[in-house]
Amino acid sequence: MKPFLQIILVSLISATYAMSQSIYPEINSEIAAGNFAEAQVLIQKRIADAGLPANEIYELSFQFELLDRIRLDFSRDETYVRNALAKYYPALNDAQVQAWEASNELEMKVIEGRKRYFRNAVPNLFRVNAAAKKRKLEIDGVSKSKVALFLQSHLPQVVEAVESQGKARVLPVKFRLTYTLRVEANAVPAGEIIRAWLPFPRSDRKRLGEVKLLSASEKDFIIAPETFAHKSIYMEKTAEKNKPTIFKMSVAYTAFNEWHKIKPEAIKPYDQNSEIFKTFTAERGPHILLTPEIKALARKIVGTETSPLIRARRIFAWMGANIPWASALEYSTIASLPQYCVDNKRGDCGIKSLLFISLCRASGIPAKWQSGWYLYPVGINLHDWSEVYFAGLGWIPVDSDFNRQDIADRRVGDFFFSGADAYRLIVNDDFSQNFFPAKIHPRSETVDFQRGEVEWRGGNLYFDTWDYNMDVEYLAR
Repeated sequence: MKPFLQIILVSLISATYAMSQSIYPEINSEIAAGNFAEAQVLIQKRIADAGLPANEIYELSFQFELLDRIRLDFSRDETYVRNALAKYYPALNDAQVQAWEASNELEMKVIEGRKRYFRNAVPNLFRVNAAAKKRKLEIDGVSKSKVALFLQSHLPQVVEAVESQGKARVLPVKFRLTYTLRVEANAVPAGEIIRAWLPFPRSDRKRLGEVKLLSASEKDFIIAPETFAHKSIYMEKTAEKNKPTIFKMSVAYTAFNEWHKIKPEAIKPYDQNSEIFKTFTAERGPHILLTPEIKALARKIVGTETSPLIRARRIFAWMGANIPWASALEYSTIASLPQYCVDNKRGDCGIKSLLFISLCRASGIPAKWQSGWYLYPVGINLHDWSEVYFAGLGWIPVDSDFNRQDIADRRVGDFFFSGADAYRLIVNDDFSQNFFPAKIHPRSETVDFQRGEVEWRGGNLYFDTWDYNMDVEYLAR
């Protein structure tokens, strides 16, 4: 029997992890002071103590790893930051830098007594600070992304096709995807088995048709059932000395553009006793917590409005007006993604989606997570969005990150309130769920699943030990 067929299929430990405090005050104190090396020494001492339960050892080991992950994220020093800002602020003074640091617009931590900046702190500053953004525009001029220009051309065609054909899903696009995951040579000892989960298209959502596996680098593989929220293809391979370990798969599928021209009268009252309503308006910590702050923000946004459609539209519009996109820290190092978004008034697509979902749930609107990639001919990247449920209509896609597009026709401009184009590859229908087969060690990405996951019997292999590539062929459009 192959080793992976002997793996138990139910995770023994929850898939949800976050950078939280341990039960040991001395460890927490060192982490808070930025003394990561000392904290890791204390963690190792605790683990070495006899008699600790397995779950506590697991949690301490993961906390040890999180400190390494934070170090990787905060990899820039002050010299780098000042040099990167020199083009825009040639006479930059200490007071200005300190003000940006105090507001967290220039994201920084003191680690081992030294200022360490988030690897994308400088680009983010120009995204979230109004004065800095203005300064950059004055020097670099205005430019529009290739994706935005593509959507300006593509979305009107989708809306026109929906209206002329009288159906929500139109203009199919055929794709062939080749995904490669490459583990560095000698990442594990030669002869050890490396386990890898690669993202795989879902075929249980109406926007994606049947998925055909064309090839897999390993003879034996497992494709996760649709009942698992994270859709993956699992493979194993034995590591060879001085050689990278490569996993590869190719698939073909057809996807549809979807847009709903919502008629308010079609929306029915919610059955608050239904499973959908109870499940998707509930808390799910640590990333969907209906705290007093979240509830108060939701009330401020929706006011006294009772229509779930108008409530959702108001939340969507508020997100677009108030939460700019910014490159994010690794999710595993953030205790609560929506709270991070509220505190810092910024977020990437996943952080913004979880805040949108939280605000919807706090407003009595069922909402859930969806994610994968966007695969535009002009740009390919990881992406997260959401769906909201309207009784009488069902689940409707909403992208609070792409939000309103700069298109004069209001219906087309608001496409992403009730639509998703065919270039969205759906991999996940929820967040922080279990894998099939079960993953034994802590995940590299504790919320999402887009890049892949890799481990061996000695532990998890983090992102700095492997890379990935998505190759896309457009067979017909």
